Amino acid sequence: MRILHVVGARPNFIKLASVHRAIREGTCFQQTILHTGQHCDACMSDVFFRQLDLPQPDLEIGARSGASVSEMADSIFQSSQLACLRPDLMMIYGDVNSTAAGAIAGKKLGTRIGHVEAGLRSFDPTMPEEANRILADHNSDLLFTPSEDADHNLTREGIAREKIRRVGNVVIDTLTRSLASARFTRFPLLERHALVTLHRPSNVDKDSSLQQILQALIRISEIIAVVLPVHPRTRRTIDKIGFRSEGANIRLLDPLPYLDFIALERDAAVVITDSGGVQEETTFLRVPCLTLRDNTERPVTVDVGSNTIAGSNPESLHSLVSDVINGSRRKGSVPALWDGYASQRIVTCLKEEFA
Repeated sequence: MRILHVVGARPNFIKLASVHRAIREGTCFQQTILHTGQHCDACMSDVFFRQLDLPQPDLEIGARSGASVSEMADSIFQSSQLACLRPDLMMIYGDVNSTAAGAIAGKKLGTRIGHVEAGLRSFDPTMPEEANRILADHNSDLLFTPSEDADHNLTREGIAREKIRRVGNVVIDTLTRSLASARFTRFPLLERHALVTLHRPSNVDKDSSLQQILQALIRISEIIAVVLPVHPRTRRTIDKIGFRSEGANIRLLDPLPYLDFIALERDAAVVITDSGGVQEETTFLRVPCLTLRDNTERPVTVDVGSNTIAGSNPESLHSLVSDVINGSRRKGSVPALWDGYASQRIVTCLKEEFA
C-alpha cells in the first residue's frame, strides 16, 4: 500500500503531521510526501517540518506561491519520480491551491484520492478556497469530514454517502500533541493580549481595506496590547502603504513557527483572524475568536459559541473586543470528535478500505 501525501502550504503541514504519524505508527503502509512549494520559505515551511516531527519531503516540484492550480497540477503529473512511485492513494489536505492541484493530478494519474477536511463550505463563490474545496471533494474517492455540517454539504451536492467518513478534526490532533511543547521564548510573554492574523486577499490585498483594519487595531490597542505576526502577503501591503505601529501598543512580528504561535494563541485574551484553522484551534483552546469575514466554512465554531463572525467592516471590532475583555462573551464548547483522535480514525478507515 503506497500513499502519496500532497502538501504545499502551512495549513497542510499541520494537518499532515498527525495523519502521517498515525499511519506510520498504525500500519506498514509506505508513505511519500510531495511538497508543491506553495509556501517555500523557512518561516512558512522548513520550521514546520522540524517542529511537527515530519520527515523532509521526498519530492519537491518547486511551483512556488505564484503558480496557478493548473500549473501545479501539471508539475505534479509530469514528475518523473511520481510516475515510478505509482501510488495506490493520494492524500490531499484542506483548501489551498496545492490541494486542488493534487486532485487534478490524481485524476490524471488514475489514482484514488482521499481528501482530509472535506465538505467545508463558506457558500462564498468569490473565495478562491471555495473553488478549491469543491474541486477537491468532487474528485475524491474518500472524503474525511470534521463535522456533521460537512457531511450534509457533500450529500446535498450529490456525493455518494458511502464515500464520506466523518472522523473529526486532524488540526486538533496536532494541537493536542503539541501543546505540552509549546513555548514562546523569542519575545517576552504578554499577560494580556489580542492576537491578530490576517492573510485573506479580501482583507490584505487592497490598500484601503487593510488600512481600515490597521486603524481599527490602533483603537483596540488602547484597551489591550495587540500582537500581529505578519503574513508575507500582508507584509507586502503594509510596506506599500507605509504603515508604522509607533505610538500604538501593537507589536508586528515576522511569521512565527507553529509552537510559538500556539503558545501566543493559548494565552490570548481574544483572537482576531480571517484564518479557518485559527477558528478551529481557538475553539478547542476556549479562547474567544472574532472572525474578520462575512462568512465561515466552519459554522460549527459559531454554533458552539467560541467564534463570532465580525463581518468585513472592521469598525465593529472595538466593541466586540470590549465585550470579550469585560467578560460578556462565553467561551463556547468543543464539537464532537474534536478530541485528538481523528487521525487514528482515518487509519481505521484506510485499513478497512484497502484490506
